[in-house]
Amino acid sequence: MNPAQLQPTATHAFGENGHVIEELPHPTQNGASDVPTEVLKVSSRSRPSAVAGAIAGVIRESGVAEVQSIGAGATNQAIKAVAIARSYLFEEGIDIVCVPSFIDVSIEEEERTAIRMLIERRTPATD
Repeated sequence: MNPAQLQPTATHAFGENGHVIEELPHPTQNGASDVPTEVLKVSSRSRPSAVAGAIAGVIRESGVAEVQSIGAGATNQAIKAVAIARSYLFEEGIDIVCVPSFIDVSIEEEERTAIRMLIERRTPATD
């Protein structure tokens, strides 16, 4: 599956070769409706260029993407992916901004703290 063609109704986890290895229903956070429709989960073995392609595709389609990572290695790959996605989109006249935060996630009934990066189209500043 081409990361740029991901459907915005699922959570995707990227494997070592950059291919989607997991597709899950989108999680809800206490029923909040402001959660973006696309969540990209990044591991330490994810290829940043593949994740960047997915981010760019989601931004083109909906203007908002969410990237989640747990651990230093995964967060490093996620940050690189955001930087690469920015360069992909910049060529098309689109700029993005990344807002990081912490989020609690449940993995196999164990609570973990993840980094959540909300990525949005950047509105040009007006003077």
